[in-house]
Amino acid sequence: MAIEAVLFDFSGTLFRLEEAQFREVELTDNDGRPLDTHEVTEIMRRMTAPVGQLVEFDEAGQYAWENRDLDPALHRTAYLQVLERSGVPDVPAKQLYERLLDPMAWTPYPDTGEVLRALYENGLAVAVVSNIAFDLRPALTGRGWDRYIGDFALSFEVGAMKPDERIFRSALERLGIAPENALMVGDSLEADGGATVLGCEFALVDPLPTVDRPSALAEAVRSRGLMDGRL
Repeated sequence: MAIEAVLFDFSGTLFRLEEAQFREVELTDNDGRPLDTHEVTEIMRRMTAPVGQLVEFDEAGQYAWENRDLDPALHRTAYLQVLERSGVPDVPAKQLYERLLDPMAWTPYPDTGEVLRALYENGLAVAVVSNIAFDLRPALTGRGWDRYIGDFALSFEVGAMKPDERIFRSALERLGIAPENALMVGDSLEADGGATVLGCEFALVDPLPTVDRPSALAEAVRSRGLMDGRL
């Protein structure tokens, strides 16, 4: 079947929260010692990993973690506890968490805008399908890219988290596209790959720093004949 729509994950796929955002907060341990590069990198991994649990929670924190992308309050509880269990004091933890929530703090991959534009101009429907508990739309509207997006299926609005097929189905139904005519692009086989249960194709990209991944999105869609070789 011909591909008529492309669904994109957000974090690690279209955009990335770069380590520089973490470094703008003066991260220290509870004794006031500045965290070194490896420690900051590990905290970033814990804050942005699409799946998996990297710290031990108390009972309330465990519930919040398992449902974090369905409710903003649970999201806050879960990630502040991640930072607490990672040894980050309360004040910098809250500052760092606010960075996470700021859509304009996220950096687009170098080919994001051009790929979205090319797909739109080639007549394909496009959606963003994300496990997230805040409104990421400003990251795209602020760059004029929202014109290319036919639907935003955000877990806290849809009421389902990837790999639950309901979140993919929500986007496809709003686009008016059958699953077998859609490609899902994401950085997690476990979460984003859930679209294959419905019959979608799937392309995996590596959530590398943006400077190290200049053209993975373009390569994923170009390999399926969905855009030309301009990038």
